[in-house]
Amino acid sequence: MGYSGIREHGAPKLTPPTLTLLRAALAAGWDDFRAAPAFGLIAAGLSLAAGWGMSLLTMWAGHTFWLVLGVFGFPLVAPFAALGTYEVSRLRGLGEIPTVRRVAQVLWAERGRQLPPLCALMMFMLLFWFFLGHMIFALFLGLKPMTNIMSSLDVFLSANGLMMLVLGSVVGGAFALLLYAICVIGLPMLLDREVDYVTALITSVGIVAANPLVMLGWAVLIAATLILAMVPAFLGLLIVLPWLGHASWHVYAMMRVD
Repeated sequence: MGYSGIREHGAPKLTPPTLTLLRAALAAGWDDFRAAPAFGLIAAGLSLAAGWGMSLLTMWAGHTFWLVLGVFGFPLVAPFAALGTYEVSRLRGLGEIPTVRRVAQVLWAERGRQLPPLCALMMFMLLFWFFLGHMIFALFLGLKPMTNIMSSLDVFLSANGLMMLVLGSVVGGAFALLLYAICVIGLPMLLDREVDYVTALITSVGIVAANPLVMLGWAVLIAATLILAMVPAFLGLLIVLPWLGHASWHVYAMMRVD
């Protein structure tokens, strides 16, 4: 199905995911990135610029703890940043040649469909994570004379600092798991089918709940790879973000029963 604004109605039937399927999706995602790197590099470049901007802003303000929240919050919205790679992989799977104009047309057409509400939910959860993260920080370290983690790393080794890290990790992990369960199948489904976002959300959560080991393994791989890619000045995102974006589409596509 090329771009015509017409999609099949309803959620598709999905087969259970397997480790073999995940490996095949990673290989197919890498092939897509190599075949059409420009699309992924554009999205990754924007994410890279946003990361640098956030780093400079927090360092200038002297409150680099916000940078920690941003780094751990980025995997929450990474699927949104990879939407363009979903469409590239979809077109290539149909034997069609993706172009910047065609991909842009599809993404622009989504503004009047079901994708914006789900993306808005993702952004709301990211902002709520920032709010809760700041509250947790204030609860345990609010009275400490630390404003810059680069010069005050020892504060995190205190009893309050360690408790803050544990609680923050638990809360952040819960947010990440919920958003992952919503989006891992929901986002590509909304791009592929004529279906409301509630149905896509419920279907996605159902797949994760029914296949916890495989789907949580995929979640850990994505989160760990993204975080590691951000370590060298966010530069690793130029490769990892589009690769995982293409691979995430293939996970959905390979599970789908046409």
